[in-house]
Amino acid sequence: MNKYNETFGVDISKDVFDVHGSTVGHDQYKNDESGFRKFFKELPDNSLVVMEATGYYHYRLAQFLYKNGITVSVVNPLSVKRFIQMKLAKVKTDKSDANAICEYAVINEVPLYTALTDVQSECLQLFRLLDSYLKKRTATKNKMHV
Repeated sequence: MNKYNETFGVDISKDVFDVHGSTVGHDQYKNDESGFRKFFKELPDNSLVVMEATGYYHYRLAQFLYKNGITVSVVNPLSVKRFIQMKLAKVKTDKSDANAICEYAVINEVPLYTALTDVQSECLQLFRLLDSYLKKRTATKNKMHV
């Protein structure tokens, strides 16, 4: 059984993140600093927040919560996908995904998240920026050959 008072599954995307609590149900927040603060204020004591690794989208929320003393877990999206498939779920929405992540976390022992240092965080952002520039350069070169 889960040792936390409340477990939250988070499905995060570019503009919003959907949250499903094991007892409180569904809610949705903006994927920005104000949404993070609002969600943080509504979290009960001794909560676990679980989200899938989704590249850059999950990173900002996970770092914010971790630095504010919330227990966070970032899980492999494939594990959650297989869990959903085992349940034979046919509906695939952000709301249903948040619920599935919550159920997954209640049933399974999930790894706890450790935040990156400021230097690691800056390096990660620089690598992502470099990757973005390389993709734009390739797209530009491809357009020139057409």
